[in-house]
Amino acid sequence: MTHERADTDDVEYPTDLATLAATLVRIETENPPGNERPAAEYVHDWFTHHGLDATLVSEPDPDRPQVGVRVGDGDPTLVLNGHTDVVPAGDPGEWSHPPYGGRIEDGRLYGRGSVDMKTGIAIAMLTALDLADPIESGELDGSLVVHAAMGEETAAPGTRTLLEAGFDGDFGVVLEPTECRVATSAKGLAWYDLTWPGEPSHASRPDQGHNAIDDLPAVLAAIEEYDERLRERTDPLCGQAYATVTRVVAGEGTNRAVFPDRAGLVLDRRILPGETVSAVDDEVAALVDDLQHEFGVPVSWERTETYASASIPTDHPLAETFREHAADVAGAPTDPWGIEASTDVRNFVEDAGIPAITWGPGSLEQAHTVDEYVDLDAAEAGMEALGRAATDLLSSP
Repeated sequence: MTHERADTDDVEYPTDLATLAATLVRIETENPPGNERPAAEYVHDWFTHHGLDATLVSEPDPDRPQVGVRVGDGDPTLVLNGHTDVVPAGDPGEWSHPPYGGRIEDGRLYGRGSVDMKTGIAIAMLTALDLADPIESGELDGSLVVHAAMGEETAAPGTRTLLEAGFDGDFGVVLEPTECRVATSAKGLAWYDLTWPGEPSHASRPDQGHNAIDDLPAVLAAIEEYDERLRERTDPLCGQAYATVTRVVAGEGTNRAVFPDRAGLVLDRRILPGETVSAVDDEVAALVDDLQHEFGVPVSWERTETYASASIPTDHPLAETFREHAADVAGAPTDPWGIEASTDVRNFVEDAGIPAITWGPGSLEQAHTVDEYVDLDAAEAGMEALGRAATDLLSSP
């Protein structure tokens, strides 16, 4: 079968990048709660419509399917990875453009997920379509796999499950926005819930109980000291380690005139390559012990979500190939670099032992922002660079 991506009037399953990316942006896939199904079904149907075999994968959550696609069966195999979920858009009234309108204006595609990372998925889809004929005809020796994974924004095992289901390969590219700069390292991330009890009492009798909120300054001060020590740890590619409080909770669902029976917070710990999650657990446990012994605050802790750090050699052939073409087409820097954010590259490197990079068009500064957008010229350049790099990697040496 011939797979064509010529100019088309196909409105439902478009093959131009801007329209396809906009179509994906218009499908609301917020996580939480995890509304990936409509996007997964669309991606599956798009591939099927264009004559490529696609599989809806029901693991790890049948209510949140994901998509795996394999084109060809030769060696080597390049895996293009993207996630369909997006962070919640918040109050639509704060947006100048509707968050799920998929509007194109002045060369930009606006909307939640436009840069993180519906455009990345779109360039993976179109690259697979472009390379299907040369792969299936034997012009290219290798094969291509595409992921449309669930749950990346909350560390769900979507990508890991797709790799375990056989949608794996020899190299991986996680198509997060890096302005086409090659990241061979990525920070890890662990979220910790820290909680401590109070003694409820009516606020008119403040000396009768114990207000858990009164312990918050001691907990915050201890975390600030921990963060100061962490900032002395650096990675040459990914920068500093951090410990940051991202949420404080007390008294939810109780009467306003009553002391809360419990208070808590979320500690966001950014993990450098070379640091282990178990070692970070030990540090948090020591932090909690100090709060108990020095301030009498009986804090409990639980690690709720985890992204391991990951890295490959900066001169790996995968990285070198992408640097060459990204510099030539998109003007991207070629010096070694690591991304400070956490990505599903960890599932390739740490879980599956597959060399992988984080790389894609668009600016990470736009991710998770109000009026998120991607520059479409940059996206087109990124797709051209991806096609050239994939062709090189899948060709005979």
